[in-house]
Amino acid sequence: MIPILSPDPDSPFPPADEALDNPNGLLAAGGDLSPRRLMRAYRNGIFPWYSDDQPILWWSPAPRCVIYPQQVHVSRRLKRRYNQGSFTLTADQAFDRVISQCASPRQADNDTWITAEMQTAYLRLFKLGVAHSIEAWVDDELAGGVYGLALGAVFFGESMFSRVTDASKVALVAMCQQLHRWRFTLLDCQVGNPHLSSMGAQDISRSLFTSHLKDATLAGCWGTDFNCDPRW
Repeated sequence: MIPILSPDPDSPFPPADEALDNPNGLLAAGGDLSPRRLMRAYRNGIFPWYSDDQPILWWSPAPRCVIYPQQVHVSRRLKRRYNQGSFTLTADQAFDRVISQCASPRQADNDTWITAEMQTAYLRLFKLGVAHSIEAWVDDELAGGVYGLALGAVFFGESMFSRVTDASKVALVAMCQQLHRWRFTLLDCQVGNPHLSSMGAQDISRSLFTSHLKDATLAGCWGTDFNCDPRW
């Protein structure tokens, strides 16, 4: 049995190292998606992930997939693709549209884990200056993007989408390079996949991940000088 959280948004989470091995990382259920609870969760390496037919579920998987911003990999093909001048990059200009596109069902799957309740919660965090997005545009049309939370010197990536080939990759790489300039130490990718691995993501232990968080979420911040034309 997993713990059921109190309705009080200030109630504590169980320690992340008490998460289940199967399913990997399941830690607790219940609670709410208030800004205070969400920010407390992320600072402790915990995030919500559930479907409409489930209660709110909280996770801290191990290993943890991360990208160290200075180590993001830009392939030659992606450099050529960006340097062709097809993409324009912006920050925080279309957060609502990015999260809406990320929530759209993929391929034949009609379900999404980014529920309407989740979208409302992260839009609230965006208005508070905690959640952010990077957008990639082609001919003034939104082609791709990525969104997540910036807490201290860690960016907690939530999801990304592409409507044009390589758009989300361009947005992710541009964000990593900007995070490095702003002295962020970590981009949390939660769970790895071949796509992320090809861009420099690596798996680290839960203990190493949480040790990064202890100092990194207390320092640094999302800046205002986003470089919309990175040199690759």
